[in-house]
Amino acid sequence: MNGHIEDWIRANATFQKSNRCQEGKCVEVVKTEIIGVRNSGDPEGPLVFFTRAEWEEFAAGMFAGDFDHIL
Repeated sequence: MNGHIEDWIRANATFQKSNRCQEGKCVEVVKTEIIGVRNSGDPEGPLVFFTRAEWEEFAAGMFAGDFDHIL
């Protein structure tokens, strides 16, 4: 990922976490041209990026229960 994009996202974007988040042990998501994900407990830590299509496929899998065995 281009460091300039990551720097811009860190400085300007507002991350969102689930209302179910407890004790700050969550992931946070931001939507810009791409989807960025980070650990809410380490906001200066690494960001993971997804295209909109990748995020939509992941979310569809979550809703379909594809990852229930992980919980």
